[in-house]
This record gives sequence, C-alpha cells and structure tokens, in this order.
Amino acid sequence: MSLALTATLLLSVVIGLSLGLLGGGGSILTVPILTYVAGLDPKEAIAASLFVVGATSAVSAITHARNGRVKWRTGLIFGAAGMAGAFAGGLLGGHIPGTILMIAFALMMVATSIAMIRGRKNKTATTHNNELPVLKVILEGLAVGLVTGLVGAGGGFLVVPALALLGGLAMPVAVGTSLVVIAMKSFAGLGGYLTSVSLDWGLVAAVTAAAIVGSIIGSRLAGRIPEAALRKGFGIFVLAMGVFVLVQELPQPANLILAITAAVLAIAALTCRYAIPACPLRKIPAPAMS
Repeated sequence: MSLALTATLLLSVVIGLSLGLLGGGGSILTVPILTYVAGLDPKEAIAASLFVVGATSAVSAITHARNGRVKWRTGLIFGAAGMAGAFAGGLLGGHIPGTILMIAFALMMVATSIAMIRGRKNKTATTHNNELPVLKVILEGLAVGLVTGLVGAGGGFLVVPALALLGGLAMPVAVGTSLVVIAMKSFAGLGGYLTSVSLDWGLVAAVTAAAIVGSIIGSRLAGRIPEAALRKGFGIFVLAMGVFVLVQELPQPANLILAITAAVLAIAALTCRYAIPACPLRKIPAPAMS
C-alpha cells in the first residue's frame, strides 16, 4: 500500500467523523483529499466524493435513526425540494464566475457559523423533535438547494443550520435528518456525473469503507456530546473552513491580510480563554435549550 493511499484512507475516516458527528463537511473535505492526496482529476474527485459522501451519509443516517435522531418525513421532503433547488442553482451558476460564487459561499459560511456559535437570540425559543410543517420544509429545501446548486458543495453546512436555527430541531436531530438530505442530493448529483466521468471503483470503495467506519464512530459520539458544545463545535468548524476558502479565493494581498488577521484573532482568543482568568470567553453562558 502506497503512502498516498494510506494517507487517503486515514483522512477518509475524518470525512466519516465529520458527517456522523456534525451532519456536514463531507464534500468540502472529500474533494481536496481525493484531488491533492489521492491525485485524482478534479472532475473525478467531485464525482467520487458524491458517492463517498452519499453512501457514508446513508449509513450514518441509519445509525442516527436507530437512536431516534432522524425525522424521515422532514428529511425526505427537504431532500426532494433541495434536489429541485439544486438543479435550478446549477443552471444559474453556469452563468456566474466561479470565484464570485466561492467568495459568496465562504461569506455565507462565516455568517452561518456566527449564527450557530451565538445560538438563537430568542432565549424563550425551544428546540423540539417534531416533524416540521411541510410548506416550511419545502421552502427551506428549495432555498438551500438553490444555494448549494450554485456552489456545488456544502449541503450539510446549510441543512443543519436550517433545521436547527430556522426549524427549531434539537441539534442531534438536525444532524441526523440532514444526513438523509445529503444522501439524496449526493446520489442525484452522482447520476449526472457518471454520464461523462469514469471512476476507479476500487479506490472509491476503499475510501467509502474508511469513511463509513468514521461515520459510525461519529454517530455514536453525537448522542453523548452536549447540544451546546456540538452546535458551537460545528460553528467553529464552519468558520475555519469559510476563512480557508476566502484565503484561497481572494486576490493578493487581501488573502494574506485575511490569513494573518484570522491567525492573530485565533491566537488571541485561545490565549484569553486559557491564560487569562478574567477573560469574557470563559463566562459566555450556554444558550437556553430544552
């Protein structure tokens, strides 16, 4: 087994952990791993990632469902609406420069992450585990699908906040339900790619198996981690990925300035949190949940 293949399989476990624990992050992690570590052509990497993420999400969704963390009606309706919205977004995205799309996507990720970290402003709002109203699910699914169709990735990063912040689902349930949506959209996208792209199914199967192992571990951990910690962890992860995309897409010297600023802020936050007793970051109360 080559070093590149070993590294690819180890990193694939991280893909599964992300999906099982956070309900997102699969495509954003898989495409770079398959492109830069496994050495696949970008189009092949995208197509392969759709299978990996779709299969891993489906298996992880079953694990979540066994623990009562999947709302099937909400997930299936959201997924169907999301597929329709993604198709429209794909048509529209073909007429917009890729750099503009990625910068807009990164800014949206940053805004989403801040919302997840802060939580709902209405402290009296409660989470629930009920199915969401059909019309609301369809509208949110179309909106999320439209945006994800424009940028071609990031389904979980939008589905989880939509279900948790807008729909009011408890975070573990939002994570589990989002996996149903991700699986549906991934396999739909894969069908389109297979008309023009051929895959190394041996490699795809190995990566998928490693990711599934990670997803099972992540799914089991999801039910044991406090909701506030899971939500904040998700938000921090999305924030980091959003800054990364901005650094990649912005022209110089703006990207360098952003990278330095982000690094300084991160170091300052960590120093304050762990080295200064009076740091306000130690005193931020967890949002009221029920």
